[in-house]
Amino acid sequence: MTDIADTHFKTHTGTRPYTRPVFAVAPMIDWTDRHYRYLARQLSAHALLYTEMIVADAVLRGDRARLLACPVADTPVALQLGGNDPDKLAQAARIGADFGYCEINMNVGCPSDRVQSGTFGACLMREPAVVADCVAAMKAQVALPVTVKCRIGVDDQEPEIALRALLEQVRAAGVDGVWVHARKAWLQGLSPKENREIPPLDYGLVHRIKAENPDLFIGLNGGLHTLGDALRQLHPVDTPHLLAAPLPAAPLPAAPLPADVSRPLDGVMLGRAAYHDSALLTCVDGAFPHPLTGAAPIAVDPADITEAGHRMSQDLWCGVRDAMMAYAAGHIAAGGRLVHVTRHMVGLFQGWPGARRFRQILSSDATRAGAGPEVILAAFAAVLDGAGARADAGAGDAAA
Repeated sequence: MTDIADTHFKTHTGTRPYTRPVFAVAPMIDWTDRHYRYLARQLSAHALLYTEMIVADAVLRGDRARLLACPVADTPVALQLGGNDPDKLAQAARIGADFGYCEINMNVGCPSDRVQSGTFGACLMREPAVVADCVAAMKAQVALPVTVKCRIGVDDQEPEIALRALLEQVRAAGVDGVWVHARKAWLQGLSPKENREIPPLDYGLVHRIKAENPDLFIGLNGGLHTLGDALRQLHPVDTPHLLAAPLPAAPLPAAPLPADVSRPLDGVMLGRAAYHDSALLTCVDGAFPHPLTGAAPIAVDPADITEAGHRMSQDLWCGVRDAMMAYAAGHIAAGGRLVHVTRHMVGLFQGWPGARRFRQILSSDATRAGAGPEVILAAFAAVLDGAGARADAGAGDAAA
């Protein structure tokens, strides 16, 4: 069996402790802001989090403290940059590195019209030499890993050719890793939402690319709905080692792993599933090591996991509640509003008794003028008070 704790990112400065395999939450514009990342970190210490994409020009000209704030408690967090100018990206990467990020990632996958108008994002799949120049420029300025997040192709490109062409160029530039969204992007005729759903997934291509590049970090993104989905895309020889606790079956048929895979993928990345059903992050630490420290997956009692793949520990959820109340109080004291924080919490407790009332409280009360942390306390009570009673009853039944 492969010893996953011995596999690390290699950079021009030496070995970086990115213990394989990595579980990551994808960069999502307007969603993975600092408030969401704080929530996600309360749910998982081992997940690698990504910022929403920040355009290089915004870093150079905007409010850096607001855009780039990365508290030590949030780490590991990677900064995703957008752009196509090597000099600007290099400057932005250098600035970002000073804020405490553990990685600089370049967006070569976003298909939105806004991004296309700036000639970056997914349209750069057609310009692998430009991407390589950007990677080389950033690596010359920072000692952090520099990675790329891309599609398998755009429009009428042949993915088997387009993805390999991009990898050939960025490898020569010294890229430290590539996250692949295993779908094409259609730059005309499909919305960003449709581009996440309509183009067919090709997991097999990503596995083949990894087999061809055994010494390069390759991570998979796209179409993964649960932690179980993510684990099933890792090489079978590693999967038993990772499973510290059983996880629920995928709601959709799992894509088969190619029979000829000779190297395991280095990471898996969930996007909207980790946002809309963020409680699934509570099981990440039981299945994946910490990417920076190499700490092994923690032991999780199988009885503590719901059918939806959430941990239901009262201690864990009370800790999340208290942390979010304190965080919200600090945000409000600094001039913010409660809803800036709580809008990211609505997806907690999917499928739990009391979840509907939890959402109602956050959706209505948190938007009111003067709303404070007490709204979070009331919302959690709608779920946890009942969960505590059920847990006590279950313990009594077991004792009997």
